[in-house]
Amino acid sequence: MKNDTFKLGGKEFSSRFILGSGKYSLELIKAAVENAGAEIITLAVRRTNTKDTENILDYIPDNVTLLPNTSGARDAAEAVRIARMARELGCGNFVKIEIMKDGKYLLPDNVETVKATQILSDEGFVVLPYMYPDLYTARDLQRAGAAAVMPLASPIGSNKGLATKEFIQILIDEIDLPIIVDAGIGKPSQACEAMEMGAAAIMSNTAIATARDIPAMAGAFKDAINAGRRAYLAGLGRVLERGAEASDPLTGFLRD
Repeated sequence: MKNDTFKLGGKEFSSRFILGSGKYSLELIKAAVENAGAEIITLAVRRTNTKDTENILDYIPDNVTLLPNTSGARDAAEAVRIARMARELGCGNFVKIEIMKDGKYLLPDNVETVKATQILSDEGFVVLPYMYPDLYTARDLQRAGAAAVMPLASPIGSNKGLATKEFIQILIDEIDLPIIVDAGIGKPSQACEAMEMGAAAIMSNTAIATARDIPAMAGAFKDAINAGRRAYLAGLGRVLERGAEASDPLTGFLRD
């Protein structure tokens, strides 16, 4: 596992846990990052307001890569503007594209997401688009220059788990980019399952932010993600279509 890394934008990461920061109180962010072992953390650009007495950037360890998101964008133009603003604020070239027009279900607008991905990748951004798991859109995002694809597991903030499991598996099987499962993962066991499927990484926020013990839950997710990755690399055992098969042959021991 020591050499089991993945690359994004020319950077190499050993942790496959991307931590969200949207619902944390500032004093818990550093503890959660340290317990999670995360090397990437997302943040909303609005939380980097340097006029405030407390700035989220002051609570994120220096060795962690910032992944500003375009939360609040309703179309590609707004997402591009937010991404450029984040770069000017010193957040770097990584950006997570989030474009949502609907305030009830918060489903990403795949069409506008592809447009924003094309513009920002052409400008040198490392673009990680949040999207509804659709094979055609994923292919369009790859052609547009996305560094990874981030399909939702279930509605954002719902903690409902892998509701789109079959569609995510299609992306893992067919898209030659890291597939980072995002949104809706509510339990460490669900994160483990996604990693067993072959996901490159897990992005989680609400499941940890709403836990009774945030640092402890961050650590539980870290362990589950690592376990799922090890299981995937080991190769999961086959599943019988029907019937059963004894671990030890019983022929000659019991009556045939």
